[in-house]
Amino acid sequence: MARTVAIGFLGTQLDAPRGSARWERWRPSVDLCRHPDLAIARFELFSERRFASLARQVTADIATASPETELRVHELGLRDPWDFEEVYGALHDFARAYRFAPEDEEYLVHVTTGTHVAQICLFLLTETRHIPGRLLQTAPPARGARQGPGSYTIIDLDLSKYDRLASRFSREQAESLSFLKSGIATRNAAFNALVERIERVAIASTAPILLMGPTGAGKSQLAQRIHALKQSRRQVTGRFVEVNCATLRGDAATSALFGHVKGAFTGAMQDRPGLLRAADGGVLFLDEIGELGPDEQAMLLRAIEEKRFLPLGSEKEAKSDFQLIAGTNRDLREAVRQGGFREDLLTRIDLWTFTLPPLRARPEDVEPNLDYELEQWAARTGARVTFNREARQKFLAFATDPSSAWPGNFRDFNAALVRMATLAHGGRIDEPVVEEELGRLRAAWSGGGHAAEDEVARVLGPQQRAGLDLFDSAQLSAVLRVCAESRTLSEAGRRLFAVSRAQRSKTNDADRLRKYLARFGLSWQELEERLR
Repeated sequence: MARTVAIGFLGTQLDAPRGSARWERWRPSVDLCRHPDLAIARFELFSERRFASLARQVTADIATASPETELRVHELGLRDPWDFEEVYGALHDFARAYRFAPEDEEYLVHVTTGTHVAQICLFLLTETRHIPGRLLQTAPPARGARQGPGSYTIIDLDLSKYDRLASRFSREQAESLSFLKSGIATRNAAFNALVERIERVAIASTAPILLMGPTGAGKSQLAQRIHALKQSRRQVTGRFVEVNCATLRGDAATSALFGHVKGAFTGAMQDRPGLLRAADGGVLFLDEIGELGPDEQAMLLRAIEEKRFLPLGSEKEAKSDFQLIAGTNRDLREAVRQGGFREDLLTRIDLWTFTLPPLRARPEDVEPNLDYELEQWAARTGARVTFNREARQKFLAFATDPSSAWPGNFRDFNAALVRMATLAHGGRIDEPVVEEELGRLRAAWSGGGHAAEDEVARVLGPQQRAGLDLFDSAQLSAVLRVCAESRTLSEAGRRLFAVSRAQRSKTNDADRLRKYLARFGLSWQELEERLR
């Protein structure tokens, strides 16, 4: 049978005897050893040097009350027993040096005596298993029984042993997981395990989170859900602030993120707080973080580490305490090797990294997401749309086929459902509607004319697009694709005219591209707005 070992503080007030009535008055440390059904084999008693006389008295009284109890007094050199850091440090050092033998001994941590700080520190050390025991709370005897040892309660901090609590925590976790998945009953085991890990990290940590995955995999929606989950747990009080770093360039990027003061640059007519300050107390989601320039990367690193930064043109630092969630569809390690991304910044944001799988890697989740999108359509429009059985089977067979690319992932999937719901007669999606949508998707994924037409129409508008020859439309589509992938007008020009520029004595690729775009009434600034 395991021996019982008590650990606790000398009660500088409660343990002090009062003259000849010392056995008539309740004294927690002494009476702890007087319970007939609680045999204390050893008592590890913390004291301070200035209470040495009281410690000797308590030692003698425990020897009288319970001769079988071995008492060990540990003098703690505390200057201030109310200093949390000092008390915790002393007790932590004790716990690290102590030779616990849980196979042979049972440890009860007495939290009735000592300052409130000491009691809290003992609780924390027991909760974290630095002291492998249970808490022990004692109380004086009821009125009329003054000479008894009182009562005691043993509290086990291993919550897994409490079925009702364990069931409650499991239910709360299930609700959190469902919330992160927008209520979608996903079936893919790997994805469900990933979301479970994200939920645990989101609740327990304020460190940066890096969400990786292809475009349309759901990084932005998941980041919003993480913020809402933390907000529901009162872990954040501030806003969710989202910015696509691919839309930020030069001074505009620095100003948007870190703010500026009036007169910092031409056009800066008034102070601007910036998105980092807007996210104070909340969550900042930087999507496509790999597109940030080197200056912004350096400033962001300091803002993450020190919670302070310099707005553009200011000599006074600003502060913001936010949690960062970063998103990217790029390989940031490769970007580091190529010199396009700071290694120290990647190290700082790479503590918790989660890669969201593409839609084609989750065929089990296509049907639950189909039902979810239909519910979202009904919520937005107030009109419920359903498939007939044959149409549903045909679409699901196509959507889950390994050859279906879904390059835009859930964005493509959502767009397909929106188009079919819009064309549904009487709120019913039939086979002809599905066949039309599948033909459109196949053409777009194979590089056919539909994709080019959509891109050009999105930039020019349907009416102007209808006035273009197929040749001009195809050429403009190729130009738009390069522009969307380029950071500046000059970079796009160099890529588009890479061969012919070598044959010219004078080159101005940016000007050539500017004139080409002007033929369609377009400017680089307009493209940045319409293509991002």
